[in-house]
Amino acid sequence: MVAALGVGVLVLAALPGAEQAGTGANASAGRPGLAVPRREPAVPFKVGETLTYDVAYSQYLVAGTAVATVVEKKPSFSSTAYYIVAEGRPLPLISKLYSLYYKMDTLFDSYTTLSQRTSLYSEEGSKRRQSATLFDRSSLRASFELNTGSVAKNEFVVPTGAQDGLALLYALRLRTFKAGDRLTVPVVDDGVVYTVGIESTGPEHLKMRLGEFDTWKLNVSVVDDQRRPVGKNIAVWMSNDVRRLPLRLTADLPVGSFGFALRDVR
Repeated sequence: MVAALGVGVLVLAALPGAEQAGTGANASAGRPGLAVPRREPAVPFKVGETLTYDVAYSQYLVAGTAVATVVEKKPSFSSTAYYIVAEGRPLPLISKLYSLYYKMDTLFDSYTTLSQRTSLYSEEGSKRRQSATLFDRSSLRASFELNTGSVAKNEFVVPTGAQDGLALLYALRLRTFKAGDRLTVPVVDDGVVYTVGIESTGPEHLKMRLGEFDTWKLNVSVVDDQRRPVGKNIAVWMSNDVRRLPLRLTADLPVGSFGFALRDVR
C-alpha cells in the first residue's frame, strides 16, 4: 500500500492547471525578485473536509482505506497555510498479517497555492521511516531530511512552482479542465523531482458507490529524475463540478495493480 498511497497521491495531484506545474493562481510568488501577491484564490474545499477512499490491490476488491483531511488553516512561514493530512491503512484482516500505516501531510500556502513543507511517515512491520521536505521559494531549493534511526540530509534545486504530491492534489482542485489539455509538471517526492505528463479526455460519465458524476479523465505518465518510467495505465477521474473531487484513480505498478475509489465526502 505504500506505493498506492505515495504514487496515488502524486498522480492525483499532477495537474494544477494550464501553466507550469503547481503554479496555481499566484505563480509569480515562487520567482525571486517578484512581489508576493496577497490575495487568496477561492478554493473548492474548506477546513474539516474529509475524503475517504477504498483502496483496491490486485486480487483484493478492497484492501484498505485512505483518508485525506483539511485539518486546519493557520499562520505559517510568514504566510497562511492549510494543514492537510492523508493517511492509509490496510483492512484489519490484512493488518493482522502485516502491520502497515502511512501518513503524508503538507502545508498548502493559501496565497500562492504552493507547498511550504511536506512530510511522510511510514510503518511497515517493525520498520519506521520519517522524511520531510522544506521548500525555499526565493532560492528555488528544497531541503530534505530522512530519519530511519539515523538521519540523512540533502539540499537540491527545484523548478519554479514545484510541489509535493498532496499539495498538488489540492492545487488541482482549483482548476477547470477541457478535453485535449496536455501538460508536463514537476513533483517533488522523497528527495526526487519527478516529471509527470498529463492528457485530459472527456467529459466522461462515471458510476460508482458514491453516486453518478460527470468527470474529466486524466491519463498520466510519470518518470523519475533518471527518466525511468514509474508505473503504467495510470488515470485519474476528476468531477466536473464546483467541488472538483478526485473520484477514482487506477495504476499498474511493479508491486501490483491499485485502485482508489472515493467512498465518502464530509
